[in-house]
Amino acid sequence: MQPADGPWYEIHRVDDGLSHIRERHVAPWMRCNMWLIHGRDGSLLVDSGMGLRPIKPEVAALTERPVTVICTHCHFDHIGCAHEFDVRLGHSLEADDYAAPDLARSCASQWLGAELITALPHAGYELRNFSLTPAPLTGYLDEGDILDLGDRSFNVFHLPGHSPGSIALYERATRTLFSGDVIYDGMLIDNAWHSDAEAYEASLRRLKELPVERVHAGHEGSFGKDRLVELIDVFLAGGQRLGDPSTWVASVTS
Repeated sequence: MQPADGPWYEIHRVDDGLSHIRERHVAPWMRCNMWLIHGRDGSLLVDSGMGLRPIKPEVAALTERPVTVICTHCHFDHIGCAHEFDVRLGHSLEADDYAAPDLARSCASQWLGAELITALPHAGYELRNFSLTPAPLTGYLDEGDILDLGDRSFNVFHLPGHSPGSIALYERATRTLFSGDVIYDGMLIDNAWHSDAEAYEASLRRLKELPVERVHAGHEGSFGKDRLVELIDVFLAGGQRLGDPSTWVASVTS
């Protein structure tokens, strides 16, 4: 495998208030969506990828405002660059996992044997040596908290199940949900080491009743209310579940 030719990050300006960032050379079925929300008084970076290359310079080119990293949950594909920023917020239930991340608790050990990258972040890199840099939370977010950017605000929802501290952000003014991995347009995971299937179903039933026009998820493409309801209904009926990671990876890489 060769080092990446060109930028590591792919950046798309959704509109004046939102930028979408992805790691170009992380396999499409694994790479997370990073959302840079632009506000008058500051910006929110929702999740920070695998950390294979620094993201802070990319973000600095998109905004001059102070940036707060929102950690939707503690899995390895979402927290890799969190340490690069001074303000890091997430749920207290996963505080230890941000402060001292390891391959097992971040779920990385289940996936590192797969073909996760299509190019090297730099010459000589070996994925088997992947590690996460500690990024202790500088503050906590929980149900009912509000993130105020001056001209726009976001309600914090605590939606456990995929992980104990999974959170989502909801902008009531635009009916926009940043859902992390609570819901996305793909095979959902309720069987990680710290997942709670019953809590997950309750979180999804709650989202089904939320007045949403747009969902910007942790993986795959964005979607609207009809697709949100469809995904949840299929999952609650027993479908849309990833199952054993190794079996699923074999199916998508064969």
